[in-house]
Formats: sequence, C-alpha cells, structure tokens
Amino acid sequence: MQIITYNRNNLKRISSLLSYSVDEKLSRTVRKIIRDVRKNGDKAILKWTKEFDKVRLPAKRIRVSEGDINRAYQKIDCNFIPLLRLAINNVREFYKKEKKGSFRTRKNGAVLGRIEQPIERVGIYIPAGTAPLVSTVYMSVIPAKIAGVREIVLVSPPNENKEIDAHILVVANLLEVKEIYRVGGAQAIGALCFGTKTIKKVDKIVGPGNMYVQEAKRLVYGFVDVDMFAGPSEAVIVADETAPPSFVIADLLAQEEHKEGQSILVTTSQKLVNSVNEKVKKGWIILVEKIEEAAEVVNLLAPEHLELMISKANKFVPLIKNAGAIFVGKYSPIVIGDYFAGPSHILPTQGTARFHSCLGVDSFRKVSHYISYSQKELEETRKVISKLAEIEGMSKHKESIEVRFK
Repeated sequence: MQIITYNRNNLKRISSLLSYSVDEKLSRTVRKIIRDVRKNGDKAILKWTKEFDKVRLPAKRIRVSEGDINRAYQKIDCNFIPLLRLAINNVREFYKKEKKGSFRTRKNGAVLGRIEQPIERVGIYIPAGTAPLVSTVYMSVIPAKIAGVREIVLVSPPNENKEIDAHILVVANLLEVKEIYRVGGAQAIGALCFGTKTIKKVDKIVGPGNMYVQEAKRLVYGFVDVDMFAGPSEAVIVADETAPPSFVIADLLAQEEHKEGQSILVTTSQKLVNSVNEKVKKGWIILVEKIEEAAEVVNLLAPEHLELMISKANKFVPLIKNAGAIFVGKYSPIVIGDYFAGPSHILPTQGTARFHSCLGVDSFRKVSHYISYSQKELEETRKVISKLAEIEGMSKHKESIEVRFK
C-alpha cells in the first residue's frame, strides 16, 4: 500500500484519491452508444451487447420471459430462499420507518401543503460483469416498492450463456418485478432513458455500475432523473491502536475483491501501518497524529463506506460530515451492509457523498406543493404581491391578481 503522512501541504492530494474525474475517451464512447440507442433502439442494444458482452441475442430474447424465471428456480439451491427472506425482511423493516407522506396546514383563508407521490416508472440497473450482484436487487427494489413505485424495470447484462444469473431472476421474481431485460452497460442506460420498441422509457434510473454505466447516467440526467454517482466500490477504515490488525486486514482484503474497488486506511498507529502493509498490497495508508485529523481526512474523501475501529467511536461520528454509510465498531464490518443489515448498499462514490444521499424511499418519491387561497385571504395579501410584480416589471403578473377584484 502507498503510505501518506497527513499534513496541511498534502490535503489536495488526499482529497483527490477518491474524486470523480471524466475519462474523455470513455465519455466519447458512451455518448456514441447513447446516440445510437436513441436513434436505432433495439438494433443498437443488440449491436452493443455483442460488442461489449460478447453475446449475440435475437430481439425477442431481450425481455426475460416467465419460462426463463421458472428455469431459474430450478438452477439454484433451494436453501437459498429462506436465507434470502431474512435479508429481505431486514431491508423492508428498515425502509418502512422512512415513509413520510403528504400534509396540509391552514392559516386564515389559505391552505398550504405538500403532496408526496411515487415516481411512476423506475429503471434499476443490476451489475453482473465480474460477478452477479444478487443483493443489489433487494437493496434497490424494496425501497422503490415501499415508496409506491407502480412500474419497476430491471436490467442486467447477459452472461456467456445469454442468460441473466438465476439468483438475480429469483430474487426479482420474489419481489414481484414484472419487467426484466437482458441488457447491460451504457446501452441499457440509453434504452431506459429514451425507450426502444422492446423497452419502454422510465422516469428515473437507479443502481450501481462500472464507469461506462455511471458516465451514461451522467449524460442522460435531465432527460430522466438518476439517483447518484454509484460507481466502483470504496472503503475507508479509520483505526487506532485498539483495532485488531486481523480485522483491519480482513476488511481491506475484502475490498480488494471488487475489481475496481479502492481502499484507504486512516490511522494514528504506526504499529498498525506495519502490520497492514505486510499483508495488503492495494490502496493507501494515511498516517495521522490525532484522531481529529482522521475526521478531516474522511470529510475530504467523502467515501462510500466508512468503518470506525477506534475507541469511543460513537463520539467520533458527529465529526463526520461526508460519508455514504458509517459502520461503527469492530464488529460492524462493511460486509454486513453489503448483504444483511437493512440500509441499502447503493451509496454515493468518488467524493459525491458531499452532496448525494444513500438510496432510500425518498429516492423514489416526488413532491408537489399544494396552495389554496380564499378570496378574503388573497385580498389581504394583494398589495404585497402586486408590488413585488411591479418591481420585477411583470405587469401581467400584477393584472392576474388585480383582475379578481374589479
């Protein structure tokens, strides 16, 4: 691992370790794919699926059929389903607590309020390039369901057998996802955004993915909504001399299993630096003198995952302003958030935790304001509104008020 000693002169270098940057060559490729899908629809999907996934599909095989789902159940270990239900229940119970709702308040002759409604049609991207991310299905579909999304569309790249992994299909079926398509990469994002003959366009796209997927989400934002930049996985571990080296090493090595994953250890312990550096090859170690400096480093990095293996970890949490998910204590490894704890593992990456939130029920809902005035209440506020319209040079705005009192 590369070792950096914290000081005021290298803050810029530290902040750049996980920051977002655009690969211009990749961006040009993604733009080309999206333009092609927008223009040529299914034909472009099949072309780029052959190019990137090395899979030749007929158009009728883009959508997963009921028969495909039935065959998927036959391919998996039957003991998987009861275990899966435990994880699903944890996620569902967590997000049930997040529901808010609409409200109205009355003041004199005015009624003001908030009308909260689900987004109608959402596309969910499930990565499967290096490994099928089965857990991402329930981590994304459940909050969408609890939010009340009526139409959920799942896309995932086909494997060499022209199939989506059986476990992904089974989980999606258990969660009653009705539309599933064999398409991945930037072409999937383009199809969800603009629609094709086979895939009807959506209102929002969510889910993690590689740099092609995330760049595609960035480029289509505005035509549709997107959740966040949820790219290759990141882990930052803050540890002191109380942290068991074997725990720290195990969690850093777990992060290495992500092909494009990044890991950083921030520590006050030189002894821990030596132990970790012998066993872990990828990533960075940032050595700080005081634990308060570790908080500054974390807030600069704004990581996707933050693990705290320090004494009095709960007192450290209020110092953290930027992080996707915070795992507190030596018995709270990131892996429990990946699979089982309850909160979604779809989190902002590459420093975007500074302004993006983790995926939740609110990610799938939209708000309209409700405004209703009586004639008496409007008359009482008439002078203020008319004067403001006059100052802004909006004579027709002023007339819109005055005409009601002629």
